[in-house]
Parts: sequence; C-alpha cells; structure tokens
Amino acid sequence: MTSTSFNPIQMQQNALTANQPLALKQGQVFHGTIKQLYPDQMAEVQVGNQKFVAKLEVPLKAGDAHFFQVTGTNPQTELKVVTGPMAQTASPSQQINQLLESMSLPKTPEMQQLLGHFMKAQLPISKDQLAQAEIWLKALPEDVSKADALQVIQKMVELKMPMTNDIFQALMSGQKTSGMTTIMDNFAQLLAKDTALPEALKQNLMQQVQAIAKPFEVETGSLMLGRAIQTLTNNAATISEKMQTLALLKEAGIVPQQATLQNWATINDPKATQPMQQAGQVVQTILATKPENASQLIEQLKLWTANQNFLTNEQKQQVNQLIDRFSQLPVTKQTLDVFAKQMQEQLLKAFAQNTADRLFTQDANALSSKEHLLSLIRQEAASPLQNEALMRSLVKSSVESPQPMIQQMITQADALVQNSMDSKAMEHALKTVLKNLGVSYEATLNSKSADLQMIAYQLKPQLHTLLQETVITPPLKEATEMLMTRMNGMQLSSGENGHQHQLVMQVPLEFFGKKMDATLQWNGRMKDDGKIDANYARVLFYLQMESMKETVIDMQVQNRVVTVTVFNEHTDMQSLAEPLKAALKMGLAEKNYQLSGVFLKPFDKTPADKINPVVEQREEQSGVDIRV
Repeated sequence: MTSTSFNPIQMQQNALTANQPLALKQGQVFHGTIKQLYPDQMAEVQVGNQKFVAKLEVPLKAGDAHFFQVTGTNPQTELKVVTGPMAQTASPSQQINQLLESMSLPKTPEMQQLLGHFMKAQLPISKDQLAQAEIWLKALPEDVSKADALQVIQKMVELKMPMTNDIFQALMSGQKTSGMTTIMDNFAQLLAKDTALPEALKQNLMQQVQAIAKPFEVETGSLMLGRAIQTLTNNAATISEKMQTLALLKEAGIVPQQATLQNWATINDPKATQPMQQAGQVVQTILATKPENASQLIEQLKLWTANQNFLTNEQKQQVNQLIDRFSQLPVTKQTLDVFAKQMQEQLLKAFAQNTADRLFTQDANALSSKEHLLSLIRQEAASPLQNEALMRSLVKSSVESPQPMIQQMITQADALVQNSMDSKAMEHALKTVLKNLGVSYEATLNSKSADLQMIAYQLKPQLHTLLQETVITPPLKEATEMLMTRMNGMQLSSGENGHQHQLVMQVPLEFFGKKMDATLQWNGRMKDDGKIDANYARVLFYLQMESMKETVIDMQVQNRVVTVTVFNEHTDMQSLAEPLKAALKMGLAEKNYQLSGVFLKPFDKTPADKINPVVEQREEQSGVDIRV
C-alpha cells in the first residue's frame, strides 16, 4: 500500500451533508426522487438525505426517480426533468447513458465516470462543470489516479470553487503526501545555478531555502556563539585561541572589524527609555541611570534577575552579590560605569555557559540565550530576523574556517544539537520550516500585529516576486510554479465548515543529512467563544522517512482520551515503540490527556478504509466527535 495522497475535506463534507441545506444553482443537474406531490405542480424532492420543495415544469408521479436540471432559484427552486422516469431495476450505467443522451453529452469513459461519481455522491453539478472536469480527467499524468482527481473535482463543486486549472492543479498537488522535498531540492539547485537573476533577490531566496533545509542551523550558531564568548572570557585560554575566536566573530559580522581583545564586548549607547528585557538593556539602564536614582535601579535589577529563568540559582546569587556590593558604594557616574562593566562581564559568562542547556527555550519575554548574548556585545540593536542571519553566518564562517580549533568547536556544536533532540526540538523545527515557507502569508498580512519585514523574507512572497521577473529562465520558472502550486494546495485543502476546522501542512524536513516529507492533517472544531476545542480532534501524520520509509500516524482525541495508531511495514516496530509508550503517556498526562492505547499495524487497508469507520462512529454519536 502506498498512501501517495489523501482527501482531507471529503469525509468531513459527507458527514455534514445531512445537517446542511442543499444549495442549488441554475444549470446544475442532479439525480433525485419525487417523494410527495403538492398542488400547483409543487413537489417534495429527495436528493441523498436531503429533501426540499420545488416547482416542476411538468406533472410527475410520486416515487419516480429522474435526473433534474435547475432552471431557476428565485423566488423558488424550479426544476426541469432531464430524463424520463427511471425504473428501480435500471442499473447506474443505464441511468447515466440516458442522461448523456438527454443532455447531448459525449459518452466518453471520463464523462461516465464523472456522472457515476456525482450520482453516487448525490451532488448537483452543471453541464459546464462536467465539460471542464472531463478535460482534466483526460489529461491526467500517469502517476495520478482518476479516483484522486474525482475527489478533488467533487471538493471544488462542494466548496463552490472556480473551476479553473490553477485551482485544480493546486488541489491535486496539495493532497499529495510526498514529493515536497524533491520539489524544494529541484528549485534550490536551479536557483543556485542561475546567473541572470538580480543578486539581492537570489541571495534572499537562497537564505530562505537554507533556513528551510537546515532548521537547527540557528541553534548550532547559538552554541558557537556561546563557546566563542566562553573562550574570550576564559582567563585560562591562550592568546592564540582568543585571537582565532575573535577573528571568527569578525568574519561572521557579529563584532566590528576594529574590535580587539580588550574592547570586543561593546556596550550599547545608553537609552533610558528602553524596557529592561534583554541583558544588554540591563547594562544600558545602569549606564543611563542618574546617581540620585540608584535605589530605584537596584530594585529594578533585583526584579529582573529574579524573573530571568535562563539564569541558574547560583548565577542569580552571584549577580545579586554584585548588586549588593554596588549598593554599598557611594554612587557616582564613575561607579555606575564600573558597575555596568562588571554586570556585562557577569551576564556574558552566565548566558554563554547556559546556551547549551537552553537551546530550544525562551524566557518570559520570548527571548533566547543568543539574543541576550548578542545584546551584550553588539552596538546596534537587531531584529530576530537579523539575529538568525548572524547565527547562520557564524556557522558558515565556522565550517569554512581552516583553524583546527574552530573545526573542533563546530563539530562539537553539531553533535550537541543532535543529542538535544526532543519534543521541543521537533516542535521548533516544524515552526521554523512553516514560518520560513510563509504558506499563509496572505492571511498574516491582515493581522494588525503582522511583522511586515519578517513576512517579506518568507519564501512564498519571494516566489511571487521571482515569477514577476522577466529574466527568469524557463526551467527555474517551472520549478517555481510547481513549488507555488504545492503551497497553494495546502491552503485550499485547509478550511472551515461551520464549527469544523481543518488544517493541512506539508513540511520538507532535513535533520542532519536525512530528508523526509511530513504531512500534517488536523481536524477539530471551534467552540462558541472562537477557541479550539481541545477535547476532540483527529491528527494524521503522513511521513516519508529515509529509514522507516512510509509511516502514517493516526491520533484520535475524544473527550481528552487519546488513541494512537501507527501504520508501517517494519516488523520490529513493536520493540522500537515499546520504550516510548511510557514517555508518551506521561507527556499526555501533563497536558491533562489520557492515553488509551498505541496500536501498530501494517498497511493492510487504504487510508480511506481506515478513516471510514471513524466517520461512521461519529455519525452514530450525533456529531459529538469532530474528525476527518
């Protein structure tokens, strides 16, 4: 079994059909049955589980089934009979052929498949939609099944999407669970070889591709920064080691070219109006304080130290001792300057020492250890985007350095990041990749708090810019359009239907040289207050991994009880999974969830077969459990 695609919204739509009125548009054709006749040629018509009252052009007999065409919707639904009464013994193919003759439609295999599909789904479709859909079915590539295409066409009709080729191709691409990594690699290779693009655009795109391909590179850079500062502040380090380290920081653009071993840690210009959040702002506040406000300063420093969760208790004690010593001195501009310098040295050592233990965490102000360190040694303040660029530059300079000491440092940093892999690291990787992809940047633009600079550097808006370039080569343009189509497909596959919400994300992941495609499909519901109902959900992970190969993880949440089913062909999955169950149970319990069980199964059914029983179960429970 190969789950090359999935149909995210289809099950959700079918489950809601019985609870939503049938929306008819002029020109649509559907298969229905006359249930009851009323005066003035009005009749009750049943389509699937739905019933509605419409006016008929000619009198009909109750109990007969026909194909109807909508001829009017205002002020009432008006129907024209397209085919005569169909005998209950007539096969679906006979009924379809009768409709094709009545509507003068071609009797091609594709048209028969289309009508058969929509007849079975009990959905109305127009003649124009059928004609366009037939063209798509005839032109499908060999690696795309007609079943997948029919589901996409049904979704377009159900969700009233324009029947355009761009939307069809985006949905077809968006429902695939593999290939994103290949598409990204192809784009990156063509981009790297391109010589005609404006250099600024090419470099920005290359940086984003690199950020997506190496989601932990910033953390590796953070470790290198911490190690570099530890070397520069270590009295036992040799002058040669310090000079090599300082040269590395200069090469990466972290310290000025004119920096020396005596003044590399520059204190920023004092700005008393800045909030005291970053460690560098602490030093600035000391420098900007007037002697008569020293007592207020001491209170601020002690409060900041107490609330800084990156500092260990021992380090907090050392900082407080430094503050207490200052409080015993007569306060002058000179003593404030000395105190600022001592505080800078103390905080540099503390944050550099703690970087390795806090790689994937932030403090109460959403700041990382690297941001604290950079604020202590750089003259100008930098945005998070600029800080990340500095860390990537530091890694690049380290990898290219001919110095054995630097090579040893970067090797150790890489190893430490690998050894730090846990749930927080995986969460960080997913967020990093999704942020840099910028799949939903159009929606983000509507947010009042949107960081426009951050959005502009995401990959998708830059791809828009790239496609507008007149100098783009045909192969690069084609690769760009393929990538855009896949991203648009994610958005179109996501959506909401009343209280039900669905999110589909495809993430190309690369961990330490190993690549994988990951597709996340989340279905849940919103409560009346607009917040996600955490008691009920279903999450499906489709993973294409180098060693484990194809893996599907189906997590169902009902009333905070979690059931996990893992589909994989490896025979030793049980032994690999057993040690992880206890940690999973404990982690869920911390979030007030109860683990019902973890089940490991081979791919003995298609994804749709695995999903159907869940839908049936939900329907029996009157829609309490909102799932795929």
